Amino acid sequence: MDMSKLTGTFATPFAAKYMTQLCKHWAHKGAAEWTDTAGSVTLPFGHLSFQATEDRLMATVTLAEGSDATTAKEVMDSHLQRFAFREGFEQMQWADTG
Repeated sequence: MDMSKLTGTFATPFAAKYMTQLCKHWAHKGAAEWTDTAGSVTLPFGHLSFQATEDRLMATVTLAEGSDATTAKEVMDSHLQRFAFREGFEQMQWADTG
């Protein structure tokens, strides 16, 4: 079985802050862990891996079987819209990598 993967990128100087917020927020829904530069969480639609650099937040989503990319993107983007509202965040730059 070939799982679909998506990669999202958000240029921001607050990448580590947003990654930590996302992981903490979703920790009640599934296994979550994070450091200053990397994080991961498992949600019903798939597994998310994060990388935070000085100027960029990157997320890789490995979709669970039967899940669709649109839902995954909407969940990520809607949460970041709340956390990054001061930056006028609308959506990550998404690429289908798998």
